[in-house]
Amino acid sequence: MYRICKEFHFSASHQLTHLPEGHQCARLHGHNYVVAVELAAPALDANGFVRDYHELAALKSYIDAEFDHRHLNDVLDEPSTAETLARHFFDWCAARWAETTAVRVSETPRSWAEYRP
Repeated sequence: MYRICKEFHFSASHQLTHLPEGHQCARLHGHNYVVAVELAAPALDANGFVRDYHELAALKSYIDAEFDHRHLNDVLDEPSTAETLARHFFDWCAARWAETTAVRVSETPRSWAEYRP
């Protein structure tokens, strides 16, 4: 199996208002997010790719237009956790690229969530 991965970055604020009062994530705060999309295929295409990295620029455009420097509570209809973001980006990618196998979202350099069906 061949696998490729590409990272995308954005900054945004959010507030997990469903958490108990006093929980640090219930306060308004922000992150410099890293979104990593993974694609896989058992064989390469005629150009020797799983998928041309250039095609993944559509994800950057989507992130820049809808998520970068936004308040995620205004963007998503569910709590804006790293887990729900990973699933959201996975669904967006899988609808465009059948080879999508996972999406990882990092809020900090030492923490991440991954959605892999």
